Amino acid sequence: MTDAADLTARLIRCPSVTPDEGGALTLIRSVLEQAGFECRRVDRNGTPNLFARWGTKGARTFGFNGHTDVVPPGDPASWTHPPFSGAVIDGTIWGRGATDMKSGVAAFVAAAVDFVTETPPDGALILTITGDEEGPSCDGTTAILDWMRENGERMDVCIVGEPSNPQVLGEMIKIGRRGSLTAEFTATGKQGHAAYPHRALNPLHALVRLLGDLTAQPLDGGTAHFDPSGLQVTTIDCGNPASNVIPERATATVNIRFNDAHTGASLTAMLRDRAAAVADETGVRIGVEVTISGESFVTQPGPFVELVSGVVARHTGITPVLSTSGGTSDARFVKDHCPVLEFGLVGAFMHQVDERVPAAQVRQLKDIYQAILGRYFA
Repeated sequence: MTDAADLTARLIRCPSVTPDEGGALTLIRSVLEQAGFECRRVDRNGTPNLFARWGTKGARTFGFNGHTDVVPPGDPASWTHPPFSGAVIDGTIWGRGATDMKSGVAAFVAAAVDFVTETPPDGALILTITGDEEGPSCDGTTAILDWMRENGERMDVCIVGEPSNPQVLGEMIKIGRRGSLTAEFTATGKQGHAAYPHRALNPLHALVRLLGDLTAQPLDGGTAHFDPSGLQVTTIDCGNPASNVIPERATATVNIRFNDAHTGASLTAMLRDRAAAVADETGVRIGVEVTISGESFVTQPGPFVELVSGVVARHTGITPVLSTSGGTSDARFVKDHCPVLEFGLVGAFMHQVDERVPAAQVRQLKDIYQAILGRYFA
């Protein structure tokens, strides 16, 4: 049997800080090819990616998605054990990526290898693993999905192995995610002396009015599967060191995490309309630059969600909550390809100094993944 905990430790020893591959995908490829998977690197613009398939193209296909890149570890001296040591101490695996998400990748790789070795299914397995989830996410999973479309490869359903549980393995499955939008407002007025405001045009006053308008009322009251959308002001700046000078220019940034009552386009139109209204009222020019990093989505409960939820409940004794909480993940890209959900380990230590995971939990996750495959192909 393939030990998912041992594979996790070996992956942690690969220093794959975005965008470096660090040997992680090379290690996974060797493990998969020994089990008969056809593997291909699908790198794009220097971003390392791996596609692997067992079985016949076009057959009924189950997919897993994950990433081996990790965030920087910070000061190594702050760690109890070196961040890329993969140390296993008293049943706990230590190191950057132990939670997010080399353990999840190791669990589904080990599950896939043992499943096709022990009970070869009447169908196919596809594993898509990127080195660009913690970075810009422009040439990672999207590059693999583009390559799959061009080459006639397709998954029927997919699990993203991100850590989905807040405290206990089995308590939560992510069936969707909120969308994410960032808008930067640039207000341009006229510089002048603070004692003679009639000779100037203060851009900060216009920004304050706009931000007050945007935050005065909630965007919505929530939907069937989502909490209310949230708009947060994250920064206001004018670079003005003088207290007696009205600045010429000021900027502000807001971030919106939105549910399925909105789209990135509808929110962009709303922001531009409100900025234009304040500009008309004040005479201050307000430019708006919007970046949409993902749209909201939900995989509606049905046979796929019920299958995964049922297996998780049987293996953990917990009926998982179906949630859309949290930030963004590469599921936002996979959802345009096939039905997708997220289930992985407990995320309590992700991105922290002394990131770690119990080895027994990694092995349990591998068993859950393998049982899901067994039920899916039964």
